[in-house]
Amino acid sequence: MSKRVIMPPEFKSAATALKMSPAIMSGGHVFLGGVTGSDAQGQMPQDPASQMRSTFDKVGLVLREAGLTFQDVVEMTTYHIGLRDHFELFDSIRLEYVSKHYPAWTAVEVAGLRRVGAIVEIRVIAGFKGHEPEAT
Repeated sequence: MSKRVIMPPEFKSAATALKMSPAIMSGGHVFLGGVTGSDAQGQMPQDPASQMRSTFDKVGLVLREAGLTFQDVVEMTTYHIGLRDHFELFDSIRLEYVSKHYPAWTAVEVAGLRRVGAIVEIRVIAGFKGHEPEAT
C-alpha cells in the first residue's frame, strides 16, 4: 500500500523538529496526528474558545493540503483536560466545523497533553469520495 506525507508549509518546522508527519495519506484515507491550538507563533491561547477554534482551524489547514474538508472527516477523537468543564463550549465550536453527516466522534478526558497550556487535542481520519487524488 502506498502512502504520502501531507505537509502544510505552516507545519514543516514543528514536524521536522518532532520527526513526525502532520498527516499520512494511505488506502483512500488521510490520517491526521493530534493537533493542539497554538497560534502561528507557537503561543497557546489562554482563552478556551480561541484555543479550540485554533485547533479546528489547524486541522482544516491539514485537510485542505490533502484536498479535503471537514465534510470528508469520517472519525474524530478529541482529548480534553477538564472535559466536563468545557464540553458544551467545545461541542458548540465543533458544530461550527462539522455538519451532517457527522463524523464518528470519541471524546476522552486525559491527565495531560504534550503542549503546555493545551486543554484539547484533535485527531481525525478523513476519507476520499472515490479514489485518492494523484500525488503532486
